[in-house]
Parts: sequence; C-alpha cells; structure tokens
Amino acid sequence: MVRGDFEISDNIADFYKAVHDNAATFAVFDSRGGSVLKAIELGRAIRALNLSTMQVRGIECASACSLAFMGGAQRYAEPGSIGVHKSSFADTSGLSVEDAVSVVQQLTANVIAYMTEMGVDPGILQLALQYDSSDIRYLSGSEMERYRVAQSFTATQAPASVSAFVPPSSTDQPSSPPPALPQADPSVASLDSAPPTFDQSLLSIPVAHTGRVQHPKGSVQMKAGPNSGTRTVAVIANGMAVTVLGDTEKWFEVRAGGKVGFMHHSWVWVEQYEAAPFGRKFVQVKSFDNLTETQKYIQGSPLPLVAYLATNGWFAITLDHTFDSEEVAASLVKSLKNRGSIPNDSVMTFGNAFVRKVCCSR
Repeated sequence: MVRGDFEISDNIADFYKAVHDNAATFAVFDSRGGSVLKAIELGRAIRALNLSTMQVRGIECASACSLAFMGGAQRYAEPGSIGVHKSSFADTSGLSVEDAVSVVQQLTANVIAYMTEMGVDPGILQLALQYDSSDIRYLSGSEMERYRVAQSFTATQAPASVSAFVPPSSTDQPSSPPPALPQADPSVASLDSAPPTFDQSLLSIPVAHTGRVQHPKGSVQMKAGPNSGTRTVAVIANGMAVTVLGDTEKWFEVRAGGKVGFMHHSWVWVEQYEAAPFGRKFVQVKSFDNLTETQKYIQGSPLPLVAYLATNGWFAITLDHTFDSEEVAASLVKSLKNRGSIPNDSVMTFGNAFVRKVCCSR
C-alpha cells in the first residue's frame, strides 16, 4: 500500500525495500496526489520491479497518484477509483511569465513521454485539462480502457491476490480479471513486428569525437598507452571534457585537461552515441554476441528489458529504464537479485560503451 501525498523528498529506495521485504506483487494506493515528478519516479520503479497496480473505490488514487498507478505492468481499477485534473504549478511563483511557461511546457512534455512509455494514451491529458487543480474528475470504466489506463473491473471481480482491498460489502464470488493490456514500448523496434530485413544501420557505430569522463570512482587515470599497465599521464575527474584523437578498439586516444593519453571506452561518455544522457545509470543483466539470443532472452523475461549495441559489437541487455540516483539503482539491483529476478552477476553501470538502443520490447 502506497499511502499519503507524494513529496519530492520521498526516498524511492524505501519502496524497493518494502517490496522486497514483503514479496509484493501488487501496488495499491491511498493518495490524493502531490509531486508529479516523484509520482513518475515511483511509477518507473513499479515497472522496473514488474509489479501490477490495483485500485478500488474504497480508497483513492487521484491527481499525481494516477501517474504512479500507470507504472503497473498490469493495471486493474474499479470505475471511479482513479482521479485526474489539471496539474497545479505552485512552484512557478516568483518566476517570470516566460520562465513559468517554460517550466509548465517541460513538465507537460515529461508527463506525455512517461505516459507513452507506460503504454497509456496521452490523450487523457485533454480530459484532465478540463478540470481545475481544485477539482477532480474520476474516470469511468470505459474511459480507463479507452485511454489504456487500466482494465476496468467491479468490486466482485477483483483479482484474488488483492481481494483484501475490496470493500467488504461485496458478497459475490470473485472472478478472474480480463486479460492484461499489452505494455509495448513504442520507442523500441520489436523484432517480432519488424520487417524481415533488420535495419543494419542500427548496427553502425558512430565515430567518437567528443565526450566527458564518467567513472564510478569519480576520476580516471589517463594512461601513456592503450593498456592499463602503462604509466599514468594524469588523473582526470568526472565531467572533464574529452576530445577523441583516435580509437584502438578498446581504448581512445584523447586530449583532456591539457594532456594527451589513453582512456578505456568504458571511462568515456561519448556525445556521438545515443544511449543515454550523461550521468544516467543502467542496470545490465546479460549480454550476447548475436541478436537472436538477445531477443530470445528478452522475450522470455518477465521484466521490461531492452538491448543496446556496445562498441565491441555485442548486445548489452538492461532494464528499460535508466536512473539518475545511484542509491535507487543499487537498491533495485539488490532487490531483484534477492528475488531471483536477475542474474547474480548483474551490475549497475554508466553504459559508456553503449551506442544505441536496438531492440526488443516484449
């Protein structure tokens, strides 16, 4: 049960721990909203943990809470239990009109991207915008299904695993819920639906020209040659700009901090690659040297996974979400390992050697 208002200071790592400690499979909400960004962060955590979400009218999930609910890998809701309205942007006070408009536009874009990622029709925003932040519009069963928010059910049809949350006034026997909505990620080309000829351009590796140092230890030792056993030329801190002068397959010859030397591919975030913004962390669970095994592994996993082309020509399989918090990513890795959901050798990584996402949403 997720209860109370979403606060920007909430620690999502606590949620991962609660899921692990209770072997949870469903998340249920009792919340009238709060921080939109924190609700989205929780929603992505729910999806990464492959939890389902469930909502009944006896309790409430409204405003920002509806975004967290959308994170469910499968979603069930009783008509009238999910509330939406126009977002409140009180945090824009003191800003100029131009800056306030920019903030609102950026947040709206983030919400649309998140809804799309979760398989929800962003058209629901048009409905929400008709209701002021002081009002709430509760979705009917047909609206939840039309906008792909959830499969609608009555209190007598609650999934047995969460029947304890259904108001006790119901006396009918529960029945099975309708089939779950497909949770496709439209940003990823699934090989199941791709043309017979795979787009080979996805396997091309751009020439690296510029980047920044990015290493878990906060700095790297620039080497005199393309080998970790050569002498150290300089110690370069994370974030330092790097110009790539050459590439010896595993090592870049670079200029950084007024020095010239060599850095391993895994130490440099390259601007010309398309994997993730600087500072984001991946959870890598597997790697293969061919697309066939890569696709087979992803399609057979209950987790939302994708694959990235790496600079060595292999395919790195990761969770389909990246993280800006090392604490959250580390907590997730520990939780998933303890549950046996990912291999014990899975790692949190910056993914500097990842070139681009190439496949394969379930």
